Amino acid sequence: DISIFDPALCELMYKWFCPTGGSIIDPFAGGSVRGIVGNYLGYKYTGIDIRQEQIDSNREQALEILSVNNQPQWYVGDSNVILDELKKNNNKYDMCLSCPPYGDLEIYSDLDGDISNMPYEDFLVAYGSIISKTCSMLKEGAFAIFVVGEFLEKNSRWFISIVYIV
Repeated sequence: DISIFDPALCELMYKWFCPTGGSIIDPFAGGSVRGIVGNYLGYKYTGIDIRQEQIDSNREQALEILSVNNQPQWYVGDSNVILDELKKNNNKYDMCLSCPPYGDLEIYSDLDGDISNMPYEDFLVAYGSIISKTCSMLKEGAFAIFVVGEFLEKNSRWFISIVYIV
């Protein structure tokens, strides 16, 4: 994973936009930083990533830093599917902080459901679905923050910025 989330930025976002002791959902939990920082600061973090090896790495890193009784909750699987399961349990969250793939700029796997390896049109549909499901699970007045950037669509000279405002 070549993109590392800045822990200081993560802490700032949590302290500014999540109530003390609040719950955080992250449908693109490809790294350990957001989960470890969240639980370290007393929040309850729930993250989803499609790759087992990434979640295993996240859990190993969290065990090195946090007590065994204060571990983030990470799920392995397609966020479109896992979010449906979490919603069935009436889970509600105080905040979303996530860093989704930027189209196919960084391809994470060849797994079905991994939006980083999808054609652009399919990427947009899956991406929109995941963000919509995530935001529907937020409590009233909650913040959803998706860190996004520009990428160059293949066979194009246009840069594309994907921004969702909730």
